[in-house]
Amino acid sequence: MDFGVVLQTNPPAARTVQLAKLAEAHGFSHVWTFDSHLLWQEPYVIHSAILAETNRVTVGPFVTNPATRDWTVTASVFATLNEMYGNRTVCGIGRGDSAVRVTNGKPTTIAELRQSIHVIRELANSRPVEYNGATLQFPWSRGSELEVWVAAYGPMALKLAGEVGDGFILQLADVDIAAWMIKTVKDAAAAAGRDPESLAFCVAAPMYIGQDWQHMRDQCRWFGGMVGNHVADIVAKYGHHSAGSQAGAGSEDGAIPGALTDYIEGRKGYDYNTHGRAENDHVDFVPDEIVERFCILGTADEHIAKLEQLRALGVTQFAGYLQHDNKEETMRVYGETVIPALSAHVTAKA
Repeated sequence: MDFGVVLQTNPPAARTVQLAKLAEAHGFSHVWTFDSHLLWQEPYVIHSAILAETNRVTVGPFVTNPATRDWTVTASVFATLNEMYGNRTVCGIGRGDSAVRVTNGKPTTIAELRQSIHVIRELANSRPVEYNGATLQFPWSRGSELEVWVAAYGPMALKLAGEVGDGFILQLADVDIAAWMIKTVKDAAAAAGRDPESLAFCVAAPMYIGQDWQHMRDQCRWFGGMVGNHVADIVAKYGHHSAGSQAGAGSEDGAIPGALTDYIEGRKGYDYNTHGRAENDHVDFVPDEIVERFCILGTADEHIAKLEQLRALGVTQFAGYLQHDNKEETMRVYGETVIPALSAHVTAKA
């Protein structure tokens, strides 16, 4: 299993670069950043600085979208970074959340997301692509390599991830829900004639090493609010799953599990000015149980136990959000204890 960190690009930018360097020093393989250009600093500028000051980590947005950025420009960014730093980028992409909602926009359609993935991937892999009636190719790009990982929750987006994604990003660490979603993606990949095991499966959630459970829950409650934005869209389209159903199972029509949808009943709106922040003051509707299920909290042993469960489901990377007050210590314990424990387990089985 690989390990990544997910950072917000808050000023000063040097602090984001510092955390990325520390992540590499502690053995993390990936550094991801939020991508909402109005809420935080421009990520791709900072990605260049991170790549310049590190040697090994792969860097990418978590996640970008096809609405606020021209697809050909996005591809050019990755192809340029790859030429400069040696194919150390990855593109996480979804339909759009905070980047589009903060301007009262809407997420893109599944069809638009599918087309954007194709255009970005072909161009950023130094290949020609048909786009708007023209054949496009970067004449200056040679040997660029880029994987595109698709962030998804709803049934149609999960199907798309399996059909066209190089990887699947699930932004929550609930074991039951992860099992259902990973199976859905793998089934879609198989139905499309792809090898399901060739995809990367990335689970992302706040990681907090500590023992004060109330404090850890309060520091990470924002995550349930963030996930709730996506869930609200799904509920609007597919309706609530039967509350009496098994938490980890999808409904007969393939809709989302009840464990993911039921908790948003108390949601009364959302202010993107505190999106993804521990001090978010309007996520009281998120119960303690959801925080504990969606995040990975507690001692190193508790983290290892949950990560073992996720890996058994086919998760190939865990990306930990660090939007809390214990960033350095959490990364230190991961570097000294959690990552080696998961690596030792793989070695022992090999």
